[in-house]
Formats: sequence, C-alpha cells, structure tokens
Amino acid sequence: MTTRTRTETLLTLAVVALMLIVQSAAAKEIPAQLPDPDTRPPDTNKPVKVYILSGQSNMVGIGQISGGSSRWGRQFFDPAVSIYPGEYSPAADYDKMTPIETKKLPAFGGVTPTPFPGGGAAVVRGFIKMETAGVYKFNAGYANSSYNIMEIEGEEVYRKEVGKEAVRAAFKFVAGKSYSFKITFLTEAANGLGWLWRTDIPGTLDTVVKTDKKFPHLVDAQGNWTVRNDVWYKGVVTATANKWLTVGCGSGAGTIGPELQFGHIMGYYHDEPVIIIKASQGNRSLAWDILPPGSKRYTHNGRVYAGYKDTPSSWIEGEPKKPVKWYAGKHYDDFVEAIHDVLHNLATHFPQYKEQGYEIAGFVWWQGHKDGNPAHAARYELNLVNLIKAYRTEFKTPKAPFVIGTIGFGGWKMAGPHLTVANAQLAVSGEKGKYPEFAGNVLTVETRDFWIDESLSPRNQGFHYNGNAETYINVGDALGRGMVELLEGK
Repeated sequence: MTTRTRTETLLTLAVVALMLIVQSAAAKEIPAQLPDPDTRPPDTNKPVKVYILSGQSNMVGIGQISGGSSRWGRQFFDPAVSIYPGEYSPAADYDKMTPIETKKLPAFGGVTPTPFPGGGAAVVRGFIKMETAGVYKFNAGYANSSYNIMEIEGEEVYRKEVGKEAVRAAFKFVAGKSYSFKITFLTEAANGLGWLWRTDIPGTLDTVVKTDKKFPHLVDAQGNWTVRNDVWYKGVVTATANKWLTVGCGSGAGTIGPELQFGHIMGYYHDEPVIIIKASQGNRSLAWDILPPGSKRYTHNGRVYAGYKDTPSSWIEGEPKKPVKWYAGKHYDDFVEAIHDVLHNLATHFPQYKEQGYEIAGFVWWQGHKDGNPAHAARYELNLVNLIKAYRTEFKTPKAPFVIGTIGFGGWKMAGPHLTVANAQLAVSGEKGKYPEFAGNVLTVETRDFWIDESLSPRNQGFHYNGNAETYINVGDALGRGMVELLEGK
C-alpha cells in the first residue's frame, strides 16, 4: 500500500467515523424509565406525526385501572343512626351529645336501605369487616347524601363538603377483623347508600403504579394520572375517547390499552405533536372481519374460505354459497373509512394543528385471538402481508414503519393454532429476510414475556390477558420501542 493510498484510506475511515458519531448524537435514545411528561408545548412548525393503531379487543384495551366499585352492605354490622337536634355543625361533638332518636338499621346499603328518621343531624355508627384483606377506598352516600364525613377507627377515609370535590383516603383491612366506623352527614339528605372498592387488587393500574411503584411517569406528585399535552388520542369504531393522552382510552373510562405507553414513548421521542388514531373492534378475525384487499379465496379441508368482499365466511367446496348480511373485510373497510374521516377533517378534529398538516409516521397491529382455528391460522401470514401492503397503499405511505405485536395468550406455553398465528406474525418481520421489501420497515415484537397469570390479575379472562394493566403497559412499551427502532434505522 502506497503512502497516498494509506492516507486516503485513513481519511475515508475518519469521515465514516465522524458520520457515525454525528448519527449517534442525533439519535434519540428511549430511557428504560420514561421521565414525567414535561409541560413544554410541542413544535408546531412541523407536520403532526400520526400513528394508526388497529386490531381486535386487546387493542381496544381491557387493562383494568381499578378493581371496580361495588355497592356496600354485607360488610357492615350493627349499624345504627342517631339524630341530633338542629343542622350539622362542625363545632358540635356528636359523640358527647345526647341524640333525640336512635334507630337500628337492619338494611344498610344495597338498593333499599332502611330509611333514616328526619328532624336533625344524622350520624351512623357501627362496625365494618372485610372478607378479603386489602386496601380499600369509599364513596359514602349518593347524590345529595354524598355530603358527609366517614371515619374508620377514628381515621378519616372520606369527606365531601357542599360545593367541593370528595377527598378519599385508603384504609388497610385485615381479613375478618371488625373495625368501628362513623358517618356524619353534613346536610339533611342522609341514607345508607354507599360504594367501596379495593385499590390493591393485583394487576390493576392502581396497584401496579401506586402500590408497586412501577411506571412512575404515569402518576404525578398528587397521585393523579399524568396527561400528555403533546399526544392526542382519537379512537374510532370503538374505544372512542377523544382527548389528550391519559388513562381511560381503552374499552371505557375504566380501562387502558397499549396506546397509553405507546403514546408516552412517541411523545417523548418526537418534538412535533403526535396524534394516535386507534381503529379497533373486539372479537374480529383477520381472516374474515378485517380481511384486507388482495386476500383471495382458499380451500382448507374441503371448505372454501372467503376472499376480500366475499360472503359467507366459508362454504363446502362444490356446493352453492349462502350469503349472509356481512362480508369478508367489512371491518377493514370500517377502519379505513373512519381513519380517513379523521384525516380528511383534521382541521375540524384538531383545529390547533390545522396550519401545519400531518404525516402518517407509522402503523401498529396487535390482534390474533379470533384467528385461533386451524383454517384461519394457516392463512394468517399471507393475510398479514396483505394487510401491511393494503394499509400502506390506502394511506399512500409505501415504506411507513409497521410494528406488530405477537399474540401472547398463555405466554410461552402457547400451543395449537394460536402458536401458528404467533409464528406467522414473527415470519413477516423484516429482519427475518422472508420478505425483503419489509427489511428495515416492518418489525414484530414479542409479547409472550408479558403474560401474567390470573392469580396475579384482576380477572380470570385469558383472552383479554386477564385484564392485567401491567401486561398492556408492557405491550405498549414494546410496540413503542419497536417503532423508534424502525424510525432510527437500527
């Protein structure tokens, strides 16, 4: 090697090294633990980043925020109401005063509690006992009767004054142990109605975040769920919340889906505003309800299965079809139509972004339970390839990043057709090399590690991941980090 050649080689290596350093400096790493959302407004000089999430019920979101409240009643023993003269006074010591009447309450709680006497300030006393140990909170009263102060063993657990919001404090119960309680009503409206709920049920978001202290970025210093002011969530078809990203964007206000952690990651990653459009519907299969354009009829064990726009879902080969009022791909079409409605009316839905426009930054797919039969599972890989191509064609984004989550029911014990589905989802991942056009732009992330047994979950409902909020957060985390990996070109 000549001196000149050696010099040119060294210069080339130096330039390459410099480029790698610059690229590394420009890359935005996602920390293992996300920081709390900041309050800085997003950069409104660049197009909004739009992410389209879709799938069936687990994408809809069944992760439980709390254990759910229930009417109280059987937990109370020997309740009695005492009536004291005059209206309630904060200066009165009702424990030292003589009541004008005391009445036992045979029915306390439920839907028909024993009526209270009137004519003065009401105070209920008695004992409370929980069959299951845990930490509980209370809603004492209903509507006008909710203005009261509730104490257990002298500790205030509930207070709602007229014109103010209720303040609650948790109380930890030992199973089977009796505790004294007192409810002092602040208005004439008083009865035995009330609700309670356990706040440390394993697997609820309340427990995972507030008791187990995981994912601290989801809660602020006051114990309230954090809200991102740079990520807007818009659900279509189902899970139709429409708000800044926070908890409650799942199947209802009491649930979450993978959009929560996914949105936190993308909000952290982008300086621009982010919009998440989630198009999802429970109990739907890729082989029938969400079948994409390009999927043709096929035969399996003597039955013909529908191609896109066909009806019914299947029929015996050689026999006449009996059409039904549905067709293959109906929900694919519903998803696309609803997404287009948002995008075509962006200025109406998001007037704060009407000047800067948008770009579709990526797609996310998490589905598979309804395809857990041999005929649908055998076709899943081809249908998924068609879905990726159809979405990209429909939204004119030929290379937009596409992240897929495997189904994870039962974790690594999964078998049968669902295992076929999981393997099909893995097969389309770009790094596998089976589909060269997907290299660097399609990534399947594994979710089976996130399966949590029903004994540590709020529900025994495996096809909804037992309603375990930690599972849904972890899946959203994996999908978000997978999206960043594709965006960074890693």
